[in-house]
Amino acid sequence: MSLTIRTVPDQLADVVRERILAGALQPGDPIRQDTLAAELGVSKIPLREALARLEQAGLLTLIPNRGFVVRPMNRSELDEIYALRLKLEPDAVALGAKCATEAERERAIAALSTFKREAADRRGSGGIHNRALHLALIRPSGQNLTSNILEQLHVMADRYVCKHLEPLGRNARADREHDELVEAWLARDTARVKQLMRRHIAGTLKDLHEQLAAPSPSKNRG
Repeated sequence: MSLTIRTVPDQLADVVRERILAGALQPGDPIRQDTLAAELGVSKIPLREALARLEQAGLLTLIPNRGFVVRPMNRSELDEIYALRLKLEPDAVALGAKCATEAERERAIAALSTFKREAADRRGSGGIHNRALHLALIRPSGQNLTSNILEQLHVMADRYVCKHLEPLGRNARADREHDELVEAWLARDTARVKQLMRRHIAGTLKDLHEQLAAPSPSKNRG
């Protein structure tokens, strides 16, 4: 059994990431390092390392003389992320279905169960659990480079996944689509896995285009 050591920067990155995904930190908001370090009881050195990691993950931007700010979501980035996923993910998941061991199949079932169990409160964690499920279907492919690229794409997509799950009924739809996908994956039906994955990614992209194009509701509305 291998142990994963969680460093202080790892834990700090998780804290800031969760605040961004939950909407506590909005696009354009500055990360006030002195205040945050004091709140969390850490020095600024590991905090800066954590923020640099989140910049690499596409969640923050470093602006000269201003510091780190939350990066806004935009259609150009969305299109690039999902275009790459459409090129790589259907084949990787289909190969994963073909090659998965029994232990890997059990992990996929557990990841689906976790995603569904978190349905009551997905605003902050939906992207993380969605990512875990998709990676559980991808990693058995044995394509380490492809898996790592797709993991990074899913990290960058976390905020968009949370945005996608906001409208009423999206959680239930996500459950249905994932149920179908995992059922085909466990049956090693590679042709159907590819079809379902392409449809799932493309459908999410279409919905997000509509959501990002819609005007934001006024904060003053009751």
